[in-house]
Amino acid sequence: MSSSDPHRTAYDADDAEETASGAPAADDEEDTGAHISPIVRLEEVAVSTGEEHEDPVLDMKAKLYRFDKEGTQWKERGTGTVKFLKHKESGKVRLVMRQSKTLKICANHLVIPTMTVQVHPGNEKSCVWNASDFADGELKDELFCVRFGSVENCKTFMATFQDIVASQEKQQDNKEVDKDAADTAGLLEKLSVEEKKEGKTETESKPEVETDKKDEEAASST
Repeated sequence: MSSSDPHRTAYDADDAEETASGAPAADDEEDTGAHISPIVRLEEVAVSTGEEHEDPVLDMKAKLYRFDKEGTQWKERGTGTVKFLKHKESGKVRLVMRQSKTLKICANHLVIPTMTVQVHPGNEKSCVWNASDFADGELKDELFCVRFGSVENCKTFMATFQDIVASQEKQQDNKEVDKDAADTAGLLEKLSVEEKKEGKTETESKPEVETDKKDEEAASST
């Protein structure tokens, strides 16, 4: 189309006018100073981890496995931090492990006196133990295997595990001794009360015996 085309000339003129009177560039925009408040205000919420009343005994990074009895194979539970947490009041210790990214609990059980932990036969960086675990919201008998980054970490974990088992066993023995002492004291108190009752009964029965003797003497004199 030639430059003498009227339609082309008209369009060019319009384009030139729009270019000349177009919107100002971004750099030329004025700051009005207006402040826009958010529609919804979010307040801080305290998140409870369930560990507020416990003191950490050990905290280490590891990878956890559980033994699948049906498939007869080890299955990974997650990679994260394994902890021993001691309750501030009861003194009970539990093992808790959470996955690193999701913080999902993959192990959660008490450490009790009957537990044993041993090195995995095929890997010195790993150890195994049995536990009644509550990670899935219900008690399940699980065979766990935890693998660490070094043999030293594995040894530290096992030594701490064994120390806790020994302390829990001692604590249980002390409770049994205290219970036996309380039972014995209760039994002695019960015996003393019964003896007092028997003594009182004998004292109250003496006048009746004397009355019977007087009746017998009166009858014989007549």
